[in-house]
Amino acid sequence: MSELRQRLGRDADGQLDSEEKVFHFLHAVSNLGGPATCAQLHKHNRAMRDPRPSVEMLPGIQLQNRPAELHPDLESELENKLDGETASDSECKSEVPPAAPVDDTPEVLNRALSNLSSRWKNWWVRGILTLAMIVFFFIIIYLGPLVLMMIVMCVQIKCFQEIITIGYNVYHSYELPWFRTLSWYFLLCVNYFFYGETVTDYFFTLVQREEPLRILSKYHRFISFALYLTGFCMFVLSLVKKHYRLQFYMFGWTHVTLLIVVTQSHLIIHNLFEGMIWFIVPISCVICNDIMAYMFGFFFGRTPLIKLSPKKTWEGFIGGFFATVVFGLLDNLDADGEPGHELTVGLSPAFFTVLDLQTKLSYVMSGYRCFTCPVEFNNDTNSFTVDCEPSELFQLHDYNTPSVFQSIIGWKTVRMYPFQIHSIALSTFASLIGPFGGFFASGFKRAFKIKDFANTIPGHGGIMDRFDCQYLMATFVNVYIASFIRGPNPSKLIQQFLTLRPDQQLNIFNTLKAHLVDKGMLAGSEEL
Repeated sequence: MSELRQRLGRDADGQLDSEEKVFHFLHAVSNLGGPATCAQLHKHNRAMRDPRPSVEMLPGIQLQNRPAELHPDLESELENKLDGETASDSECKSEVPPAAPVDDTPEVLNRALSNLSSRWKNWWVRGILTLAMIVFFFIIIYLGPLVLMMIVMCVQIKCFQEIITIGYNVYHSYELPWFRTLSWYFLLCVNYFFYGETVTDYFFTLVQREEPLRILSKYHRFISFALYLTGFCMFVLSLVKKHYRLQFYMFGWTHVTLLIVVTQSHLIIHNLFEGMIWFIVPISCVICNDIMAYMFGFFFGRTPLIKLSPKKTWEGFIGGFFATVVFGLLDNLDADGEPGHELTVGLSPAFFTVLDLQTKLSYVMSGYRCFTCPVEFNNDTNSFTVDCEPSELFQLHDYNTPSVFQSIIGWKTVRMYPFQIHSIALSTFASLIGPFGGFFASGFKRAFKIKDFANTIPGHGGIMDRFDCQYLMATFVNVYIASFIRGPNPSKLIQQFLTLRPDQQLNIFNTLKAHLVDKGMLAGSEEL
C-alpha cells in the first residue's frame, strides 16, 4: 500500500498535490483506449478531487512514476486546472445538442402543398419566398440609395445577432458576465467609426457647414478609439477566475463577427456610393448563381461537390457558372451596330427568363444616370442627388471581334458598354469564388451542429444564410473598384482645398500654376 501511495505521488500527509492530480488525470485520459465520453472524464475528474481515490475509480489505468518535468502541453493543461477549469469541462459544456427540426413554413403554404412530397414541398416553398424576396429587393431599389443604406444596416444588425446568439447558446451555462452587453457595445463602436468615416469622406461639404458635425469630424477617430477603449476596459474588469479562457474565446468570437459582418457591410455601402449599379449588379449575380445552381442541382445533381455541404453538387456548380457567366457574355451584344443578334441555343423560355434578369441588367442600367452616377450632396438644393455626366465606362463603344470568333458567331464588331466587360469579371467571381462563402458558412454551422443560423425566412433559414456569399462578393467589388475603376475625384479635392487656410491655398495655387506653365498649358507671366 505504501508503494502504491508513493506511485500515486501523495505527499507526507497522504494528499495529492495540485500538480500530481493534474498529471495523473491527464495520464488517465490518455490511457482510456479511445475517445473518452464526458461521463468518463467527469468520473476521473472526481477521482482527482477525492483526497483518497481508489484504484477502482480509474479502471484499466497503469500508474507510472511521475517524470521529472512535465511536457509543455501538460504544463498548459496544469495552468488551466489551477484556474479551476479542465479541458474536459470546457469540451463537455460546449457541446451543442443537435436541434430538433422545426417546421417554420407558413400554415397557408402547408395546407396548399400538403399533397406533395417533402422534396417538392421544399422546392415550392423556397421558390415562392425567393420570388417574394426579389420583389422586395426591387421595391427598396425604387425607394433610392438612402433606403438601401438603412436596409443594409438592418441586415448587418440581424446577421450580427444571429452569430452572437449561437455563441451565447454554446456557453450560456457559464453565465459569463457582460458578454452580450459588451458584444452589442462593440457593434455600436465599430458602426460609429465606419459610418463617421463614410459621412466625412462622401459628404465633406455638409459636414463643414454644421458646427457640431465639424467638431465630431475633426475628432472622430479619437472619439471612436475612446469608445472602444471603454469597452476594452469593461471586458478586462469582467474577467472571472475559472472562466478566463472562455471569456477570451467570446472576446475573439465578437471581434471576428465584427470583422466578417460589420466591415463587409460597410464595403457594401461604399460600393453603393460609387453608383447603384455597383450595388445591384453584384447582388443580382449572386442571386442568379444561387437560383440556377439550385435548379441544376435539383433536377440534374448526382455528384457531391464538397463534404461541408452534402446537398451541393458539381452539376449545380457548373450549371450555375454557365448560366451566370457564359450566357451573360453572349447575350445583349449588338452585332455590327444592329440590335437583335442574341444567341440562343434552344433552351427553355423559363431558363432564359431567369437569365435575362442578370444578363440584361448591366446593359439596361448603364443607360440611366440614376444607376451609374455616384451619390452626392447638392449644396444648392440641400439634398442628396444622383445626377452627373456619364463617364466613359457607361458610354457605348464598338469593339472588334477576334478573328477566331468571327467565323463562329458571324460578327465583326460588337457594340456594348465598357461596364459590361467588367460585369463579366463580377459574374465570374460570383460563380466560382462566391459559393465558397456559403461553404464557409456550412462548415461553421456543422461545427456547432445547427442547420441554419436562424428561422427568419421559411425554407431559407436566417438572414446570414442568405448573405454568406453576398459579403464575400461585396469585398471583391470594393477591391475591384479601387484597383481598376476609381480615379482621383476632382470635386473632393476642391472641397478639401476650400477648407485650407488662405496662405495654404495660395501656396497650392502657385505650385499648380508653375506646373501648368512648365507643361505649356498656361502662358507665363512674362508672356501676358
